[in-house]
Amino acid sequence: MSIKRLQRVLTRMLTVLVVLSVLFCFGLYAYRVFFGYNYDSSLFERDLAAGIQVDENITNLALFGLDARAGETQSHSDCMMIVTIDNTRGKIKLISLMRDSLVSIPGYGEDKLNAAYFLGGPSLAIETINQNFGTDIRDYIAVGFEQLAEIVDALGGVEIDVQAYEVDELNRVIRDYGIEQGKTFAGVERAGLQRLDGTQALCYGRIRKGNTGDDWGRVERQGIVLNALFTSVQKMSASRLIGLMNKLMPHVTTSLSPAALAPLIAGAVRGGMPALERTRVPLDDEWDYYGASGEYILYDLDTAADHIHQYIYSDLYPGDTVPADTPAADGPLGGVDFDEEPTGPAGLDEDGGAAVDPASLAEEGGSYDPATGDYRDSDGDYYRLNPDGSRTYYDQQTYRARLAG
Repeated sequence: MSIKRLQRVLTRMLTVLVVLSVLFCFGLYAYRVFFGYNYDSSLFERDLAAGIQVDENITNLALFGLDARAGETQSHSDCMMIVTIDNTRGKIKLISLMRDSLVSIPGYGEDKLNAAYFLGGPSLAIETINQNFGTDIRDYIAVGFEQLAEIVDALGGVEIDVQAYEVDELNRVIRDYGIEQGKTFAGVERAGLQRLDGTQALCYGRIRKGNTGDDWGRVERQGIVLNALFTSVQKMSASRLIGLMNKLMPHVTTSLSPAALAPLIAGAVRGGMPALERTRVPLDDEWDYYGASGEYILYDLDTAADHIHQYIYSDLYPGDTVPADTPAADGPLGGVDFDEEPTGPAGLDEDGGAAVDPASLAEEGGSYDPATGDYRDSDGDYYRLNPDGSRTYYDQQTYRARLAG
């Protein structure tokens, strides 16, 4: 072999090696950007009571929002949603499940839906959803609420239309969150459309007290924050989106492997950015409070399962009778009205007439303080129980002053 020919062969080999090295580095970078999350393989080959996948173009996942406090090793799932990726219609559908729903938890009997995550983690929570609502969920995504603030700040804030009746309670939650963190955070000065920073958006998605709509209002606000996040992402350039994912993915835990996640993302954006829709079950007028202190939400699970299946596979908004993409449909919250607190059918059994031990009125996960006559709820907030059953909440500073007095 001549020297010139040897030089050409070596040059080609070096070129191939350089190209392969570049491709490897690019692939490694892409992997870290898109798949640098916490992978949970514990669900592999687990019996999750999942039904048969009806449509290969539709994938259902469970989304858990976790509100673990400092030092806690277990957490209730404060936010639970069924996420449907519908590649046929180019949609992502979010179905909120009320956390206080009375359901059957395998191996534990009847309890609140959000107790399943506390008792057995994501596997038991998914099995509980599948068993009670007839779904085919096999994977999940979990995000801690603490990380939500970082995600929002990475986006430069989100646009939220804060209502006048939400301002005082929102600022109370911001103050209490600051006490927990040992920091001082800026409150919201006024009602109206405004840009909330990460902490403000986090607390906005938490409020449910002080005549702000109870857990029903919180579910709606969580959806509002998700919509605002999704809208902001839609407007981002590719370079900014990659930068955001670098910050976001380490805070995500999922049972989806990189091999499963890649085609799922590719299918979802195949026709462009998918539309985002949301609803919840149960619908208005299909539920009621239940229990000694109204701690549960009781409704017909078969009816709720029918709504879920019609929405996922027939594209019928719950409460509607026509497909969601026709003019006659009521909209993505068909059968759900958040202008007023939802009302359920009257007549469910209630205890009444007999003297009640005040401690028995503490909600599950909460407590009663006989020294002050005050209660502490499962979120760690303090309140006085009024004669009509309503609650008056205090911030932590006020409660401490009452305790000292």
